[in-house]
Amino acid sequence: MSARVLVVDDILANVRLLEAKLQSEYFEVATAMNGIDALEKVQRIKPDIVLLDVMMPGMDGLEVCRRIKSNPETQHIPVIMVTALDQPEDKVRGLEAGADDFLTKPVNDIALFSRVKSLVRLKMLMDELLARGASEGMGGRPLLSEEEEKRPGRILFVDDRERLYGRVKAALEGHHHLDFVNDPLKALEEVERHDYELIMVNMDMESYDGLRLCSQFRSLEATRQVPILIIIDPDDTARLAKALELGVNDYLMRPIDPQETLARVNTQIRRSRYTRKLRENVRRSIALSVTDPLTGLYNRRYMTTHGEALVDEAANRGKAFSLLMLDLDHFKRINDEYGHDVGDRVLQELARRLKAHVRRLDIVCRIGGEEFVVLLPGTPVDIAQRVAERLRIAIAEEPFQVGTPEEPLSLNVTTSIGVAGFERSDDTLESILKRADEALYEAKNAGRNRVVLHAA
Repeated sequence: MSARVLVVDDILANVRLLEAKLQSEYFEVATAMNGIDALEKVQRIKPDIVLLDVMMPGMDGLEVCRRIKSNPETQHIPVIMVTALDQPEDKVRGLEAGADDFLTKPVNDIALFSRVKSLVRLKMLMDELLARGASEGMGGRPLLSEEEEKRPGRILFVDDRERLYGRVKAALEGHHHLDFVNDPLKALEEVERHDYELIMVNMDMESYDGLRLCSQFRSLEATRQVPILIIIDPDDTARLAKALELGVNDYLMRPIDPQETLARVNTQIRRSRYTRKLRENVRRSIALSVTDPLTGLYNRRYMTTHGEALVDEAANRGKAFSLLMLDLDHFKRINDEYGHDVGDRVLQELARRLKAHVRRLDIVCRIGGEEFVVLLPGTPVDIAQRVAERLRIAIAEEPFQVGTPEEPLSLNVTTSIGVAGFERSDDTLESILKRADEALYEAKNAGRNRVVLHAA
């Protein structure tokens, strides 16, 4: 993993030690020896993460952290406080300043790399969300709403004994909801039924191998993206390293500290929410790029891409392919007489009826105005003609209810449909569409509300 890390400490030996360790893992490292220099470099180089010593002369690390987190341009940069003081009140002060995590001197290599990598992954998610948000007009709005930030998370805690669960529950009381399962195999069923944002696993179970359970969580579709936080003995470094290899996101050492437990849980739940937000944004972007916003049908771009693939399949594998081109009769008159709001509702109802009367594998598209195309994979033209007639009847036989509760409005709507299919080895989607358009034109000229099959 390549990322830019800013190391801040007023003691040169500490800076050089962390710099050497991080560079050995191929991180790009920048350094600062005081708070003012640190803030300048944060603003200038925008690091992916800041390792910040608490005890510095002049401006201490807590004040530097507060300033980083209060600046809209830098507030999403993760900050790890590095301190020689391992007192709960120091961690509370760090949390209040906005710190994302803690490391205690002397810094353990496994702790250093796992904490840094976990938060760098979180930062990369933030960067992608911010970039996608800018492209979608989100501007400077927060990645998550205030409600999303403050909403209690739902956590699954897996252990075959209840003693540790009680301590974790006390640490998270009032912040998150904790579900306890004492049977690891039952836990694998529970995650399929509930929407968890974090899974916590005690690695010291007597009845089941914690590493195997973490591996099983990572292999399930429902939990592949859900963060896992394990609780492990300080001297169990071999299993800790293996757990991190398996995809565990973070860990707590026994005996657990309540403030540290809450800090690590908060970080992982925030990461879970960023991940979900990113995936939702990706799905939304994909949907917007291939669908018509008014009707929810596929747009011309999608029709072209998939239509060309179906024509290639027909040419290379001998599979039948047909398409329908539809046009609403006298749609301009509807818009002129009743207004565009009514016209929009007519188009939406038409889209609903088209989707209701074709197969799931058929592709219904709005290609502009009142023009629609239905792609029919594996369908000969004689069958396509029957499908078109079924659609024509479904549209014409029942009036469209397109008014409002205050002003009901019922309109009789009809459509003309042209049918064409793959006929020759040199056929293209464009040539088939042209023939369907010619058939549609013929249907219009013949009086509308009819289906015409283009003659081969």
